[in-house]
Amino acid sequence: MLRLLSITALLLSGWATAIASPGAPAVAAVTVHEDILWAEPGGVPLTLDIYVPSTARASYPVVVIYHGGGWLVNDNSIMNSTARYLAQEGEFVVANMNYRLLGDNGNTTRMNEIIEDALGGLLWVKTHIEDYGGDPGRVAVTGDSAGAHLAAMVLMAGQNLGTAGFAAEKPGFKPTYLPDGKTAEQVQEEDGLAVRAAVVSYGAFDLYREALDGFETSSNGFWEWSGTAPRSIFGGDITPRGNPELYRAVSPIYLVPPATERKLPPTFAHVGSEDRVTPPEAIQAFVDRMRAAGQPIEFRVYGGKRHAFLDSGCNEHLGNCFDKDAPDVLDDMIAFLKEHLRST
Repeated sequence: MLRLLSITALLLSGWATAIASPGAPAVAAVTVHEDILWAEPGGVPLTLDIYVPSTARASYPVVVIYHGGGWLVNDNSIMNSTARYLAQEGEFVVANMNYRLLGDNGNTTRMNEIIEDALGGLLWVKTHIEDYGGDPGRVAVTGDSAGAHLAAMVLMAGQNLGTAGFAAEKPGFKPTYLPDGKTAEQVQEEDGLAVRAAVVSYGAFDLYREALDGFETSSNGFWEWSGTAPRSIFGGDITPRGNPELYRAVSPIYLVPPATERKLPPTFAHVGSEDRVTPPEAIQAFVDRMRAAGQPIEFRVYGGKRHAFLDSGCNEHLGNCFDKDAPDVLDDMIAFLKEHLRST
């Protein structure tokens, strides 16, 4: 079971150390376009960084990254080293995304809005990535922890869009960014959020269960660490017991369609054997749900690895260092992505 709410203060301070630690040294083979503004919902500027290989190809496959942090902390800088590695070693154009956190907009951001940011960010990338040498027809998504949740929601929510948004009788999503002249309904009809592959790294897939277990209370240390008062992830008096359908609507594990109805892209799920935040059994439950639905998914447990090993820098409390713990997994991710992002 996912145990974000039980992380200790030591673990939290360790992640703070990881955020402050420098990432991998600059590599001349990659050009980075920083702080590109792609949306400003409610006055919150959302930016991305784009990493472009310098190997002079006419066009590159694209990988979109969503960072982790319990939907309450971090920004895309925590993924700088992973983004650079994928661009340099995999020769992908990499879009390292920011999205709103729950504490933004005066602690009123809702979980569905975070998902809408993830969807809108992908649409922005598909619309503009040719300007950076990327091929909008060969796009994959990835993310770690909370970011893996968002990557998985890209797969599940692409056929649940609408202008009415999450307030509708059937909870749907209105992407934060829409291409010029397109409605959410048109994006859905055209399958505009389709991707060729996904990698979900030690992800959080059942927010309904986590809310029942206290995610929205002070027992979840991320609220205190972010300086944000605990509350419902949807605001007001919405609770998982009173409104289970809303929590399930943002939980990928409940949204996997039968492959006979809609085939999802190939997905690679992985986790460390020593992960106590999103432990192997939690990831296995999602993988089992995907396999029962006939969806294509690969699963690997990496021996001895803990949570957040794809983050930049070192985390002394988790015992992770990017240079030591990430490259072998990233090499596996690159092999998987290259297989599914080939030119057709």
